[in-house]
Amino acid sequence: MIQTFADWLVYTIFGLDATSHVGMAINFFFYDTIKILILLFLISTLMGIVNAYFPIDRLRNYLTTHKMYGLQYFFASLFGAITPFCSCSSIPLFIGFVKGGIPLGVTLAFLITSPLVNEVAVAMFLGTFGVKITLVYVISGILLGMIGGFVLGKFKLERYLSDWIKQIQANANAESSHWEGEKTPFIKRMPTIIKEAWGIVRGVLLYIIIGIAIGAFMHGYVPEGFFEQYMSKGNWYAVPLSVILAVPMYANAAGIVPVIEVFVAKGIPIGTALAFMMGVVGLSLPEATLLKKVMTWKLIAIFFGTISLFIIISGYLFNYLL
Repeated sequence: MIQTFADWLVYTIFGLDATSHVGMAINFFFYDTIKILILLFLISTLMGIVNAYFPIDRLRNYLTTHKMYGLQYFFASLFGAITPFCSCSSIPLFIGFVKGGIPLGVTLAFLITSPLVNEVAVAMFLGTFGVKITLVYVISGILLGMIGGFVLGKFKLERYLSDWIKQIQANANAESSHWEGEKTPFIKRMPTIIKEAWGIVRGVLLYIIIGIAIGAFMHGYVPEGFFEQYMSKGNWYAVPLSVILAVPMYANAAGIVPVIEVFVAKGIPIGTALAFMMGVVGLSLPEATLLKKVMTWKLIAIFFGTISLFIIISGYLFNYLL
């Protein structure tokens, strides 16, 4: 429905050519902006309802005081794997988790895996590369989320969350306690929950517009064949360079699979191609722009740096094994 509206607006009302760079870029901008704003509002409302009725303090305390032997990171990564979100679309749910007080390492495990593993991309991988490489793709995506979330969680990075999200957390906890004490009925809680959800949307609106605009430009204007010349088999630095080149890009896993197929057909090693894919879908400038509302630049740099390192190591490992 959103895609149909974006097509109608851009190609019928604006009269832009669907095959032109500007047409594709503007269509991408409207589609992704509307999708993320709707997602953010719905998820913020849902998490507001959950926070009002579910003993979130107990869950947070349980996750932080009990030894689960890494299962919390596995479940967060697995949940990320089954949610069909790109890196920017994952952020509304990430905000909801942080608002609910879920430990940051667990939330980051979800944020890492969600864009990396996608059921549509899995189906495309099976048809294009076969079972072996598909299993490598899925397992490595989940492992990256688990290891990345675990490592980042050990750094105790909560202090680098933005003041905006800390205030949202404080307000949510205070309201939940007040409602529990007063036994406030649901019908009286709902207007406050909706108002807060809309406040979250307004708070990140500018960041969403800037981030998606960057992604739309990259989507429409990166020249074909630009990357292949830097990712050839003979370059020892091809894997780290492919990740660096991927970060400014923005696409979901399903959208980048055909590009990876072309890369492999042109002789680019599968590990290098997978590292590029993980860089594109797992890290992006639009994502960094959106995260700026939730994290300080220091936390964003730590997050991007750690995941980039893991992807590079994975790329070299895949080139050796496959």
